[in-house]
Amino acid sequence: MKKTAIYPGTFDPITYGHIDVIQKALKIFDNIVVAISESNQKNQLFSTDERMEIVNKALFYDFKMKKNRIKIISFNSLTTRLCKKFKSNIILRGLRAVSDFEYEFQLAGMNRKLDSGIETIFLMSDVKNQIISSRLVKEVAELKGDIKKFTTKSTIKSLKKKYE
Repeated sequence: MKKTAIYPGTFDPITYGHIDVIQKALKIFDNIVVAISESNQKNQLFSTDERMEIVNKALFYDFKMKKNRIKIISFNSLTTRLCKKFKSNIILRGLRAVSDFEYEFQLAGMNRKLDSGIETIFLMSDVKNQIISSRLVKEVAELKGDIKKFTTKSTIKSLKKKYE
């Protein structure tokens, strides 16, 4: 039976850290659902449709990943409901630093209380990507800094367009 993992997030924008987690997850799971949250709790720079397009370009154009193993969707429900929809019992989360752990631990606990059949798997990005966050990438881009080490060419184009 094929194993699918749900990788939820805002991806505003996608970074090399996110992509690193996806690449590692593809070594473990048959399929990954990259689930882009429609929630407005984080004041996103990009709309949901823009983020879907940016993630698509980053994964399939810049990184030439296989479309048959990765599905990109948007969602506005509980992640546990999304797991049911895709017949998955795995929520995938990336960890960068110890500072991420407390929030991620609480989130995993809440998801476990909502559905005891769902496990949260944490993957760490490579050391070179651990300092990268979408928030910092946006900040550097807004101040016209060089973000080539943090995200893909197509994502950089989208960021430059936003900050023109």
